[in-house]
Amino acid sequence: QVQLVESGGGLVQAGGSLRLSCAVSGRTFSSTVMAWFRQAPGKEREFVAGIRWTDSSTRYTDSVKGQFTISRDNAKTTVALQMNSLKPEDTAVYYCAADLAGYYGLVRRTPNVYDYWGQGTQVTVSS
Repeated sequence: QVQLVESGGGLVQAGGSLRLSCAVSGRTFSSTVMAWFRQAPGKEREFVAGIRWTDSSTRYTDSVKGQFTISRDNAKTTVALQMNSLKPEDTAVYYCAADLAGYYGLVRRTPNVYDYWGQGTQVTVSS
């Protein structure tokens, strides 16, 4: 069993920054992939960024490339999402997720392949 707890959300003005953290507990594997998703009101949950446990290889959705950075600590107990130059359209609930076994090293974008989810943290960007 894996537990994921997000923190770091809040209210920020456009152009500001936030750093989200996801505390990971329980057994993970070298093949595990961790990801951040977000869901805005009335919209589907969308992939934001992902990282491979084994080598910290990353993948981002196009709309956040150069703006957001995903990282993990060496102990593999925390996954962070540094968000810079925030825009009102980044407003959403942000979720941390774990693809426990992974799949051929792929950082996948589909929510339903992720086995574990955090409770989410609200990010609101005011204009």
